[in-house]
Amino acid sequence: MTDLSPPPATAWHTVGTDAALSQLDSHADTGLSAQAVVERRSQYGPNELEETGGRPAWRILLDQFTNIMLLMLIAVAVVSGVLSFRNQEFPKDAIAIFAIVILNGVLGYLQESRAEKALAALKQMASPSVLVQRDGRLQEVPSQDLVPGDIMLLEAGDQVAADGRLLEAVNLQLRESALTGEAQGVNKQANYTLADETALAERKNLVFQGTEVVQGRGRVLITNTGMKTELGRIAAMLQGVETEPTPLQQRMTQLGNVLVTGSLTLVAIVVVGGVTFAGWESFERLLEVALSMAVAVVPEGLPAVITVTLAIGTQRMVRRHALIRRLPAVETLGSVTTICSDKTGTLTQNKMVVQQVRTLSETLQITGDGYAPEGDFVSEGQLVDPRQSADIGLLLLDGLLCNDSVLQKEAGDWAIMGDPTEGALVVMAAKSGLDRHRLGHELRRMVEFPFSSERKRMSVVLSGVEALRSDLNLPGNVVQAPYLMLAKGSPEMLLECCTSHLRGAEGVPLGEQARSQILSDNADMAAQGLRVLGFAYRPLEAVPAEGEADRAEQDLVWLGLVGMIDALRPEVRVAVERCRSAGIRPMMITGDHQLTAMAIAQDLGIADREAQSLSGADLEKMSQAELEAAVRDVNIYARVSPEHKLRIVKALQKDHQIVAMTGDGVNDAPALKQAEIGIAMGITGTDVSKEASDMVLLDDNFATIVAATEEGRVVYTNIRRFVKYILGSNIGELLTIALSPLILPILDVPLTPLQILWMNLVTDGFPALALAVEPAEPDVMERSPHDPQESIFARGLGAYMLRIGVVFAIISVTMMVWAYNWSQQGGDPDRWKTMVFTTLCLAQMGHAIAVRSSTRLTIEMSPWSNPFVLAAVLLTCVLQLMLIYVEPLRNFFGTHMLSSFELLICFGFSTLLFVWVEFEKIYRRLRGKIVRD
Repeated sequence: MTDLSPPPATAWHTVGTDAALSQLDSHADTGLSAQAVVERRSQYGPNELEETGGRPAWRILLDQFTNIMLLMLIAVAVVSGVLSFRNQEFPKDAIAIFAIVILNGVLGYLQESRAEKALAALKQMASPSVLVQRDGRLQEVPSQDLVPGDIMLLEAGDQVAADGRLLEAVNLQLRESALTGEAQGVNKQANYTLADETALAERKNLVFQGTEVVQGRGRVLITNTGMKTELGRIAAMLQGVETEPTPLQQRMTQLGNVLVTGSLTLVAIVVVGGVTFAGWESFERLLEVALSMAVAVVPEGLPAVITVTLAIGTQRMVRRHALIRRLPAVETLGSVTTICSDKTGTLTQNKMVVQQVRTLSETLQITGDGYAPEGDFVSEGQLVDPRQSADIGLLLLDGLLCNDSVLQKEAGDWAIMGDPTEGALVVMAAKSGLDRHRLGHELRRMVEFPFSSERKRMSVVLSGVEALRSDLNLPGNVVQAPYLMLAKGSPEMLLECCTSHLRGAEGVPLGEQARSQILSDNADMAAQGLRVLGFAYRPLEAVPAEGEADRAEQDLVWLGLVGMIDALRPEVRVAVERCRSAGIRPMMITGDHQLTAMAIAQDLGIADREAQSLSGADLEKMSQAELEAAVRDVNIYARVSPEHKLRIVKALQKDHQIVAMTGDGVNDAPALKQAEIGIAMGITGTDVSKEASDMVLLDDNFATIVAATEEGRVVYTNIRRFVKYILGSNIGELLTIALSPLILPILDVPLTPLQILWMNLVTDGFPALALAVEPAEPDVMERSPHDPQESIFARGLGAYMLRIGVVFAIISVTMMVWAYNWSQQGGDPDRWKTMVFTTLCLAQMGHAIAVRSSTRLTIEMSPWSNPFVLAAVLLTCVLQLMLIYVEPLRNFFGTHMLSSFELLICFGFSTLLFVWVEFEKIYRRLRGKIVRD
């Protein structure tokens, strides 16, 4: 693409229509010429999102084999193969090791190779074709052919193909929720010129690529295309986010480094020491010892066990309505310290609900949840019938019939067809007992003056008012008039059209004191986070003509104010409390108004009354360093843009927080990708946000995030549990192999690499998988999150593994010395090796049973709380016996027959490790009691 360096970006919302046309050298009526289009396409390039190259599949696969443990196993396999060929033996050890290496590499590739499809989803938001004015003629062109200066025509149902400055707008409303995060349609105006700091969601004179025209029509001057659009900026941010290793991946890397370093050190000591004392003729035997040690130290089954554990975690989370898209995210959830949540649909139900009605004479609270037409009207703690009051009765009728939404039941749930705000008014009227279906037939709509952004109100004229006598206590002037106008809209704008109000059932002039009270009530309700509408009526003698809205909507009679809010999800308060008790900090980041955000946050317990909040405008004035200081104290962010969300996440991460970020719109995608856990909405979320996320909420519910965090903690606890089990056993194996040439009178080891692989995969693997499904401990959500930077060996895990490894080695070496001497007295002289092999395997079974809890004795735990452990132990014992007593397996694995007495000795020694672990628990319990006393 040729880059002729276009001029610096212009804040088009600050520029008038004539100036914008002049700046882009275009004409409102004729558009660009064909020659100008060609030149600009060369200058600006096609109107499409550009993709930066990611890692190809082959590179991802190759990267798996750069893991230090796999590199060591590859080296071991090569050396083992060379030795086998030198001795003219089949290289079964080398083949088995290579198979394990390939299996682990493939597992890593499958986890990492999921292609990033967020940009592809962004591209799908572009309209395939668009209607433009060129050379004075209307033409339909592919959207990628648009250039700055083109004149684009929009009508209802169109998808906007590029960013532009409105030249003309007729009742134009766009749905920008994918870009701004707000569900309400945005009314557009061409004749506005806005301040430079105007938030993206409030730039009513601009249209943006990827948004949708809900109603009306418009003419647009294209100002930005391709990567210069708001959608393009999001794509650039999305591709600019670098994926960091998860805490689990970092810990596994650290574990590999420690194990390989320790193993190579021991190998060096054994080989150098052996050559020093026994000479170079023993080098090959020492090399075989070293190979066995290297295989012993690497937990070959650990990657597979972790993968299966994470997969099991994903299944449990699906049952709790959380879909995990990337396996490592399961464990990362357990490390989360901060949850940044959107408001609409996550903390709230995404259902507008009327909570309050105020007239000049009284205030009513309305109960009920969602769209169900069930609730009460309460005045000063007493239930009232709102239809007995003339002004409130008419207000309810106004909300019901000056309205185009419909309340209906779908699959057992109440739903609104139409605008959510109007739907809330229908539900309010239904709670009072007004029947929309009957009244809609009896009162005929004669004319409608639809909502417009200039008037900020809507009104209808009805006939057949006499049918209301049985439903409402109507003022005399309403009953006597043949027609009735009902109006609703912005309280300030509607109040200007009113000259009187109702006192009882009579109209009285609307004085300055009454006007001041209405405006004061409006401000008070808005401060509570309520969306406020005003209501008025006027009896008419004749039906006004179409287009006479301004004349007809005069001398109105004021009825009152209605305050509604996106109702809170009832379970969210409890979820926020659970977050607090678990040491997790909940935050709200929303595109909504600051007052609304603060009111909801305080109601939920996310913030207290003295809490500070920041708006997008505040963030614009702050440096990143200032924001990094502010995020430690501020929990509420309102009117934010995509860049702001990304900055907030980065600031939290700079403070060493593990961040979970929710989002549903295109604008959320960069922040979702930047966060350690990006959480997309399954119901309202765009494809872009889902592709950028690690987890999808199937019910769009904040409480589900907390439930998933709990599952993540359980998974991490279980990972630590089976790492403790596997590595404690591996250290015991390593020490046993290392000590055998030093203690026995011969230069030999009890285990072949193939037998070690069997232990690391089967004897370690099955019990480890069983430990992975250990149920949650009761206090899992009462602990603070573990330090995301803590070592895998933290909190005593490293000391436990070393201690158990040494005890395991002492037991095994003691048994090995006895078995060697016993086997030399008669029979097969090498059966001592099989006795050591069997003791090591069986001892690990006792360890698996004991390691289920660090504090409770095995006899204090129900074996049926995790029956998989018992099943794994029994299965592994049977398989181990098959290696001894089934001839084909015995020949392949190089084991020897054992007598009943010898097998009993193996069982006896193997129980000692179980006894040791149980005595450790008793000792810790007694020591804790002494300290407390």
